[in-house]
Amino acid sequence: MTDPSSTDRSRPAPGAQRGCDTALVFAGGNALGAYHAGGYEALQARGIRPGWIVGASIGAVTAAIIAGNAPEDRVARLREFWDEATQHTALSATEMLKPRQYYNGLHALLTLAWGRPNIFQHRLPGLWSALPWVPNDVALFDHSPLLGTLERLVDFERLNRGDIRLTVACVDVTTGEEVYFDTARQTVRPEHILASTAIIPAFAPVEVEGRLLCDAGYTNNLPLDPLFETEPQRDLLCIALDLFGLRAPRPASLDAVLERANDLIFASAGRRAIASLEREYALRQQLDPHGPSVTMLHLVYRAEADQLAAKSFDFSPSSIRDRWQAGSRDVARGADWLAGRAPADRRFTYQKL
Repeated sequence: MTDPSSTDRSRPAPGAQRGCDTALVFAGGNALGAYHAGGYEALQARGIRPGWIVGASIGAVTAAIIAGNAPEDRVARLREFWDEATQHTALSATEMLKPRQYYNGLHALLTLAWGRPNIFQHRLPGLWSALPWVPNDVALFDHSPLLGTLERLVDFERLNRGDIRLTVACVDVTTGEEVYFDTARQTVRPEHILASTAIIPAFAPVEVEGRLLCDAGYTNNLPLDPLFETEPQRDLLCIALDLFGLRAPRPASLDAVLERANDLIFASAGRRAIASLEREYALRQQLDPHGPSVTMLHLVYRAEADQLAAKSFDFSPSSIRDRWQAGSRDVARGADWLAGRAPADRRFTYQKL
């Protein structure tokens, strides 16, 4: 097993051609996760092979599909997942902004009305539990169909063998504590991935090993922490794929305001984590300037103007295609930056694209 925090050098680590280990971090974002799939396709084409993947929510699903398949099958399995998730209709997209917004909005409404058969379906009583004479419920949708999808697309025996270390982020609903399941420490099962995708109140929390767990999106949507729980013993390249951005044009409509609120909620924890790492490594630089270095390449999906506040539920063919292509394009730019950068004399290098 290749582990950026391990001192065992008996096997060459992924990224050893650069003298460092390579880790990927995948953020959560439901339908936006096609960005991860396109990004991984470009990474594989460039020969960048991760030894460790950390994921939250749809990022955990992506990570499990990658870690639970042979290298030659990974992109095909990711494409199979997204082909099944896509909301196919007789409608066709247009390049004109307003019609495209209506097109995307309609597909988000269709998803909320009918679900996605490989991910989630309606739940009873669900929303009806708001009525005074209906029994209480804790979620709007039932995301148990994702279990069958994971069992079909992921070889969990391979995943737990440790060819790629996998860490899955969740949150304990009752304590607020972040919980990580890690193939270096335990067996990761489909229910661990399911718990990571349980964004409340859309999906019900999942009980695992006596704890009630949900999606980490509200607290730590870009889970960088496991990589730096202990100081890496070798140089580390961390490629983090984020699905929500902190920067956007000034909002000019109610929908745009709602979208910005959503982005700020899910992107802010990542910003704080990176700022903390910069402070920590500035201190490490003073104490030991020749210690292992970290290069962090932070790639952020930037939604086009046609995307709405409900973009996380927009599984329209054109949106899934555009996100996949955006991930591939951004990773290619990032790989070019990595290939062309000059050697740094500092222990922490951060590049956001």
